Amino acid sequence: MKVLLLKDAKEDDCGQDPYIRELGLYGLEATLIPVLSFEFLSLPSFSEKLSHPEDYGGLIFTSPRAVEAAELCLEQNNKTEVWERSLKEKWNAKSVYVVGNATASLVSKIGLDTEGETCGNAEKLAEYICSSEEVKGIF
Repeated sequence: MKVLLLKDAKEDDCGQDPYIRELGLYGLEATLIPVLSFEFLSLPSFSEKLSHPEDYGGLIFTSPRAVEAAELCLEQNNKTEVWERSLKEKWNAKSVYVVGNATASLVSKIGLDTEGETCGNAEKLAEYICSSEEVKGIF
């Protein structure tokens, strides 16, 4: 049976899209159709704010795309050296929250320690943040 798979192709370690491979194991022939496009907005503003951790109580990364935006800000504005030298440490002195393990893994690659990755969704993460910050006396 033929099925339409509404996503971009992504290759795994085997050089094939994992959806195509898995569906094929069950006799399904999937046709990939990319239906979304993506563009980062507000990178200059984000970059400026990322340079001033003293103005904020922490960071909340809601998706892998948010981490990608942070990486772009560091790369595009030649901030990698200052990130390694001081900004990363200043942000790590604050709370860095994430939604999900995939996002946590990416955030750790830019050198930040995370909290909340096991919450699983925004609502549970918000509850976790509020209870954590109350304990820390920030609220």
